[in-house]
Amino acid sequence: MQNGTSNLKDHLPGYRRLLRLPKQFLAVSPFDGDCMPSRVRLFDPRSGRPTQPFPHRWNFEDPVRILETYFWNADEEQGPGRHNRYLDVPGFAPVLVTRDPGMIRAIATATGDREGQFDRDTLPSVGIARATGTDTLLYANGAEWKKQRKIAACPFGKTTLFQPEQFCEFADTFRETVRGRIDVLRQHLAASGQETVDIPLEPEVKVVMLEMLTNNFFGAEISYEELREKYVPALERVIDHIVSDTVKNRLGVPWRKFPSLSDRIVRAKADDATFEELTQRILAPRGEKKALWKQFKSDAPDAKLISNLKVFLAGALEATTSYATWAISHLARHPDAQEKVFEEVKDIDVYTPEILAGAKYLRAVLDETLRLTPSLYFLPRRATADTWVTSADGRKMFIPWGTHLLLDVWHANRHEDHWGVEVSGYPANVFEPDRWRILAESGRATKDTLHFGFGHGPRVCPGKHLGELEVGLTVGALVKTFRFQSESPQNPARAGVSTKPADGTRVCMSLRSP
Repeated sequence: MQNGTSNLKDHLPGYRRLLRLPKQFLAVSPFDGDCMPSRVRLFDPRSGRPTQPFPHRWNFEDPVRILETYFWNADEEQGPGRHNRYLDVPGFAPVLVTRDPGMIRAIATATGDREGQFDRDTLPSVGIARATGTDTLLYANGAEWKKQRKIAACPFGKTTLFQPEQFCEFADTFRETVRGRIDVLRQHLAASGQETVDIPLEPEVKVVMLEMLTNNFFGAEISYEELREKYVPALERVIDHIVSDTVKNRLGVPWRKFPSLSDRIVRAKADDATFEELTQRILAPRGEKKALWKQFKSDAPDAKLISNLKVFLAGALEATTSYATWAISHLARHPDAQEKVFEEVKDIDVYTPEILAGAKYLRAVLDETLRLTPSLYFLPRRATADTWVTSADGRKMFIPWGTHLLLDVWHANRHEDHWGVEVSGYPANVFEPDRWRILAESGRATKDTLHFGFGHGPRVCPGKHLGELEVGLTVGALVKTFRFQSESPQNPARAGVSTKPADGTRVCMSLRSP
């Protein structure tokens, strides 16, 4: 990666935008190189597009539709514009959307704290920042991000919250939690008096995931009833507030400062208070050096951890729930794959990272879940300098300062060019775990089989290994105990902070024979 020369205009954003105006009016591309994106026009009545391709917070309610709009008729093109497109509206910074895995990897790798690298674009996270604070690992950039990373992540590993060799203690307690919640589901099935019960699994999975975080990981002692009846509903509403604050708060005014003049504001403030209470409860065991806190080496005061803990609670709950519910949703629609998972896990009683790694088909199911239905539609980035980016295969693209980048992993993971029949033996838009066996046997390099389910590069999800353990254990234990079936062959995504099955993972559940 090479960076442009810094000068006066680098420090005067308004001046730079002014200089750019003539070229914008003349429709001169601000990009360069042998991987040139093609242009998308904001207003094009003849295109038949469903919406305007403008990723402003006023237009974030349906991210898939916006991303699809950028690639409207793109498959009719040849060359790099097929997977790389841009919007350049006079007076605004350019917007680049890429579904090119090589470019996604290169840009994500070049996101960090060094001069000339990309930042995480904060626009899609404004609602989260207003709910948790800006001094967080998620929202911060540059030197502040490096500082937050040192506080929150580095005590446990270079890039992630902790490393797999530190899982043993948590694996045992996680397993006990999952076993307890499976017993609840057993009782629910028995109480119905039926061999099969129709149930939305998302609420049950969400409680499991929150309990593993609060009680097992952080060492709090919160009852299942409290989690289910008090904290999960409050967190769900907080997350809804975050989404609404991001996509509908057009003036950017923090509603939390408004007087409590409506039931909605009263309810929202009460939910925020419950969120704060939960954060304090998971922070309390720090003084006793319980669970996670035994390994925590940072001397940062409690007050410096609260914002990150809030982000971690909301983010981890959303991401792991999305991951696990999508996996169950796919398996409920693919009984053959479900039975293969059962045959692999039926004799497993103790889950460790090593055992999970040996469960190759379950691993393939989880990878296929993250490929086809990742928790995030896109990874937001912003160019902090005029920058040349080079992909692993040598293709180059010049990206100008200020560009907003949407790394479109949703469509990159579903395109035939990258994951289809010629590459993997199966169509890209179908759930097929055997795809990963074929890719492995064909000797495909790791860099060619990245699904970006946890992001990539320095800003990779810090709880990656934790999420893999939680979801692998949960999905394996559920399939070992129950059989799931869905009546509907399709299950579209529901947009929010993360993607989830639109039907709430509604399945017909029956107990497997002992």
